[in-house]
Amino acid sequence: MESAGELFAEISRFLSDVPFLTTALRLLVILGVGIPVILVLAAQLSRYAQKKLSPQVAMISRKGVRYLGFLLLFLTVLRELGFALTPFLGAAGILGLAVGFASQTSVSNIISGIFLLFERPFAVGDVIDAGGNTGIVLSIDLLSVKMRTFDNRYVRLPNESLIKNPLINITRHPIRRFDLNLGVAYKEDIGRVIEILNEIADRNPWCLDEPAPIIMFTGFGSSELQIFFAVWFAKADFLQLRSTIIREIKERFDAEGIEIPFPHHSIYTGEVTAPFPIRIVTENGSPQPLPSDPEPEAEHPSVERT
Repeated sequence: MESAGELFAEISRFLSDVPFLTTALRLLVILGVGIPVILVLAAQLSRYAQKKLSPQVAMISRKGVRYLGFLLLFLTVLRELGFALTPFLGAAGILGLAVGFASQTSVSNIISGIFLLFERPFAVGDVIDAGGNTGIVLSIDLLSVKMRTFDNRYVRLPNESLIKNPLINITRHPIRRFDLNLGVAYKEDIGRVIEILNEIADRNPWCLDEPAPIIMFTGFGSSELQIFFAVWFAKADFLQLRSTIIREIKERFDAEGIEIPFPHHSIYTGEVTAPFPIRIVTENGSPQPLPSDPEPEAEHPSVERT
């Protein structure tokens, strides 16, 4: 009974510590209410921004609300525990200034990320070509842009490099144009070649009728007549169009007997070396003299003087 009385006395003294219980209860309320409010507010703001603005704005808004909310929650907990926030904020300001000087690249990336956010040269899900990397944009953050290439590589591009260097948004517009430079032999009829290319574009299911295909005779090459051939297509049909249109041109040119010339090379062995031996063989396999070979001297009958 005596030990039970002592335990009861300890519990009574613990419960009589009103300031401690009050602080603990207030911390539980702050954390229990603050964390769900921050998460719900971030989700709602992200959903609204995605409907009204763009996915990248929604992504950055969600992260910004979470970071700011948890920072305020952390400061509130410190104040409830009795810490003086004025020296803490002063030390944090000095530390932030030192970190800012030490991380100028990060600050530049953050500023560039803000410019990307408002300029919106691309969005999440677009296919871009930047820094020699082509892929689908996964996320746009304050420091960098994440993308996945078509061979399934993860690429991180600093925002500063995207602002300073050229960037191509491949899927910005709903339709694109596929350009192809062709060459045919000089003996071919240009009008017939253009007619065949029009038929190929008309029969290909991935080519758009409007805008119409572009077929132009552009000039005379060293060994070919040069033709520019361009067709329009929906941006989602790029692979299907490219793999079919080139094959159809080759098959149709072969069927029509249209020659696609290829480069010819002349081999020069130099003056000090002997020329390559050349022999012309007829269909029956018998050798023929070259045109440059000297003809054999004819035998003339001798004339006797009298």
